[in-house]
Amino acid sequence: MSPAQAEFHRLKAPDAALLAQAKEAFLPALGEAFAVAVARYDDVLFDRAERAGSSQLLFLDGMRELRRRREEIAVRFREHLARAWRALEQGEPLSAEGALSGQQGGLSLVSEQELESRLAVRNLAAALQRECKDVLARLERRLAWVAGGEVLDADSNPIGPEHIGVAVHQAFAACELAPEVRLVLIKLCERDLAPLVARLYEGLDQRLARAGVQGPAPARPAARPAPPPRPATAPGEDLFERVPEEPQAGQAWAEAPVEEYSPAWAARFMERWAGGQRMAGEHSAPGAAAAGAGAGAGGQGFLPGDPAAQGMLLEALHHLLEHSRQLRGGAEQAAGTIQQAQGQQRPLTQREMLSVLSLLQATPTATLRAAIGDQHESLSQRLKSEVLANASQLGVDPASTRLDPKDEDAIDLVGMLFDVLLDERDLADRPRELIGRLVVPFVKVALLDRRMFVQKTHPARRLLNALAEACEGNQGESAAERTLLAKVEEIIERLVAEFNENLSIFMTLEEEFREFLEQHRRRVEITERRAAEIQRGQERLEQARQRAQQELAARVEGLELPRAISEFLHNAWQHHVTLALLREGDAGAAFVEAMALADGVLDEVAEARRHVVGKPWLQAWQPALLKVLASVGLHGDAASAAIAAMGDTLQAVAAARPELEKALPELAPVENSPVDLAGLDEAQGFDKADVDYIRGLPVGTWLDFIDKDGRVQPGKLSWISPISQRLLFVNRRGVRFCVASAEELAAMVRLGRLRMHVADEGAFDAAMQGVIERLDSVVAARGSATLH
Repeated sequence: MSPAQAEFHRLKAPDAALLAQAKEAFLPALGEAFAVAVARYDDVLFDRAERAGSSQLLFLDGMRELRRRREEIAVRFREHLARAWRALEQGEPLSAEGALSGQQGGLSLVSEQELESRLAVRNLAAALQRECKDVLARLERRLAWVAGGEVLDADSNPIGPEHIGVAVHQAFAACELAPEVRLVLIKLCERDLAPLVARLYEGLDQRLARAGVQGPAPARPAARPAPPPRPATAPGEDLFERVPEEPQAGQAWAEAPVEEYSPAWAARFMERWAGGQRMAGEHSAPGAAAAGAGAGAGGQGFLPGDPAAQGMLLEALHHLLEHSRQLRGGAEQAAGTIQQAQGQQRPLTQREMLSVLSLLQATPTATLRAAIGDQHESLSQRLKSEVLANASQLGVDPASTRLDPKDEDAIDLVGMLFDVLLDERDLADRPRELIGRLVVPFVKVALLDRRMFVQKTHPARRLLNALAEACEGNQGESAAERTLLAKVEEIIERLVAEFNENLSIFMTLEEEFREFLEQHRRRVEITERRAAEIQRGQERLEQARQRAQQELAARVEGLELPRAISEFLHNAWQHHVTLALLREGDAGAAFVEAMALADGVLDEVAEARRHVVGKPWLQAWQPALLKVLASVGLHGDAASAAIAAMGDTLQAVAAARPELEKALPELAPVENSPVDLAGLDEAQGFDKADVDYIRGLPVGTWLDFIDKDGRVQPGKLSWISPISQRLLFVNRRGVRFCVASAEELAAMVRLGRLRMHVADEGAFDAAMQGVIERLDSVVAARGSATLH
């Protein structure tokens, strides 16, 4: 019995007529919409092929496969939903999860392509679930009641997102498609089906409600037990009060809920602005005072997603920028000479601004490129100078024109935003250059749509967040990192080449790059698992080596051995024991046999020293010796020569003729490199509370590692050794970069090289927060009232 069937209990006879009506109202319309959508996808794949680079043939093959199997795909989609509905009618709802995994018994190996497809349709189902959460809750109750049952859930609802996802998976399952093509098709299904499915859910819900179907009341959630009292804060917890986990891969690209559409920095800024305006009182500018009053209205400050509040935020930003420009103007501004000069100049029109920016976008000047690479030059000032200087190419006299204050705001905000982003993010030379190429396109976006600064889901800022994440800490050291940077460069080149005034290019590129990042994320997860496996293997190897050294030391302590015997035991035998421990442990036959061999060889050394003459030395240990020598690459005649050399050496010892001892043939050296450490001397001191806290960190926790130059690299705790208790940290690309004990990490805390990591809201919001702080510091430094 499936989990879905186990949860479904018949309370009464099903209403067959209503079930039939519900089926006819939903399934045919959804099946037809899917068939119509799939019929268009061959054209989409053809368009993708034109810009797919090396994957072009894969998309063209997918296009031909889709045309060949179009009818079969639509039939398989309908068949699964019909099967799920029949199961409901029979009182044995079908489990979507069971159907997706094929109801396989036990554990079975699944191809990576199949796993990726399942993950994609689960994401599709999750997106539909988010979109239709409320109506689905009602529908599940009503459908269960019509079917005569007690309850349906997401897994058993035959028309729920989970089963729609399974139907999409089954539809394409028989097609021969490259993984990237299959994922594109599933993503297209999510895009095209979501609006229709939402309407069908609403229509069916209203239809059942009109028929008087209410369904059982939803169960009230059980009260959660009170959390246990928090123990007294240890000294170490002052630093590690909270170490939030990094958002899980993939979540960064999900649609944000409505209440999160506006950035968190906006609420903090409006709060400070309102406080500053109240303090400034009648000295505030009228518009600023209005903004401050509005920000404080209602006691809630900035309301997410509220257009009026967003407009208020933009107005407050305008006044802050204007005020900071006045302060930077100095005595000349105070004397009024700048206002007088500006009064004789006309502002550049938006069309003129966009034309000049398009020229700079296509061919940035050398001075602008230099400013991007120079941390000490203001990008906003350089951008304004370049715009005015290049206006002459349009036949405009730079001396007779100036920037409109609103346009100057846009340039100032974008310039300072990129100043902060380039200064505070871990961007190496090439990534810094790539991100810097976005400056001019983003100024154009700011001129065309100022909502970019206040709308969290704006496609331009989503694209910037994704590109910055891909570039941050990326040194191009591995093949995966180089591939990621190449994709970043491709996206930026297309943006620079294709962006005119149509903002849809940002949405298209962000969607494409998000799909690429999802594939990259899966590679990162594989890399991270490999890093943990490699570290686990190294630690087991180190443990086995230490055990082999201990066994040998216990046997030869205080003994002076002949050179050939000593070399054999310290090299070949010790290596053989290490391998035996790794393969079978100390209960294995190989380990027991190796211990007996060592004891036997040492017994023969002792016997030779008693001057026993004529004995066939090591004859009884030939098979065991051959195994040991084989483990270091000596076979056949070479192994026989090594055994003969040790036998001759024992004969020389017995005859008291040391000059007759033979040297052992040269053996391959055995590597004994230690496991990677953080390179810290624990004698530098650490706080015991920090050690205890670090030992309690769960796998998946992120910490910030700070190098001697002050650069910060987030590291994820990926694995804790059960052998040495060392902690393995990987970077954002799943590559190992630190293995250290809790004591070494605590010493790093003491040195200021380790701290808690707080996941920000993306590069854009973090940079905007930095812009606000810089503007605030300018105002404070000039002796004016601050925004605090």
